[in-house]
Amino acid sequence: MISLGRLTRISERFAFLEAKMAEGGLPDAQAFADCAREYAELKPVVERIEGYRRLLADRAAAEAMLDDPEMRTLAEEELAAITGRLPQEEAALQRALLPRDAADARPALLEIRPGTGGEEAALFAGDLLRMYQRYCEAHGWRFEILAESQTELGGVKEVVAHVSGPNVFARLKYESGVHRVQRVPETESGGRIHTSAATVAVLPEAENVDIEIDPNDLRIDTMRASGAGGQHVNTTDSAVRITHVPTGIVVTSSEKSQHQNRAIAMRILKTRLYDTERRRAADARAAERKTQVGSGDRSERIRTYNFPQGRMTDHRINLTLYKLDQVMAGDLDDIIDALSADDQASRLAEMDE
Repeated sequence: MISLGRLTRISERFAFLEAKMAEGGLPDAQAFADCAREYAELKPVVERIEGYRRLLADRAAAEAMLDDPEMRTLAEEELAAITGRLPQEEAALQRALLPRDAADARPALLEIRPGTGGEEAALFAGDLLRMYQRYCEAHGWRFEILAESQTELGGVKEVVAHVSGPNVFARLKYESGVHRVQRVPETESGGRIHTSAATVAVLPEAENVDIEIDPNDLRIDTMRASGAGGQHVNTTDSAVRITHVPTGIVVTSSEKSQHQNRAIAMRILKTRLYDTERRRAADARAAERKTQVGSGDRSERIRTYNFPQGRMTDHRINLTLYKLDQVMAGDLDDIIDALSADDQASRLAEMDE
């Protein structure tokens, strides 16, 4: 049952924010930006609340007409229509009232690394990278590779990309986990199907206010950068490796400029530390969700890409799609929409417990 008192408090908060922005009584630009962001988040919720309240008012008016013999038939028809609409309106309002992940609107770091399977796993990691690039391009998001290491055959040893745009983390967070591929590798002469895997991690980007790093906690090493297979060795010590001593997190960047490498490595380090803090906070909360959808558990096998059968199966929600070519070309919305809906349903169920 939806609490009308809660709906009133949300509407009052929205009206307060609206008045604050209109009167210009905010102390600085940051306060205005924070106010505007909260206002934008509440606006669709308040629109849902107003629609729900109108429906309740219409129901009360129809019930009041039941005592009028001349209006009774019309009132009964109106009540039947309203009664049919109320469950859908309540469900939509409950979804709107679900607490948002504060990181949903943030940019994200996308990290891909090969798992079991040798060179074939590295080639599959490269395929995943291109799949996500195409998905981001289709959504108009900016996709920037911060660090990449390749094998001699063009596979990916490791890649870190920065993705920015509207609601990036909200959409991509479901991709964290182990992705398994079943296919005949290009390097396989006997035509046998091999199984290999790659790990994907999607981390919400940290803001400067999120993480403060004590310089004394850092060990920074410089080293010579090398290309694939040890080729294209630079003559200067340009690569940077930063170790955060308290957590043991190690970040390496091997672009051409040492100054650029230091900035990239610090950016990645801050995001990984922020992700660690988010996980610690989530673990400390009372009930860890039974489902791992959206939790970003990177040790979990979440999806299988079976090339001989042309199918993709997401094991978390038992979804199978027979359009693997489109999926690998970046058509991920059906999968992500289903995962998001399942995530919402699970959280709604928890609210009812």
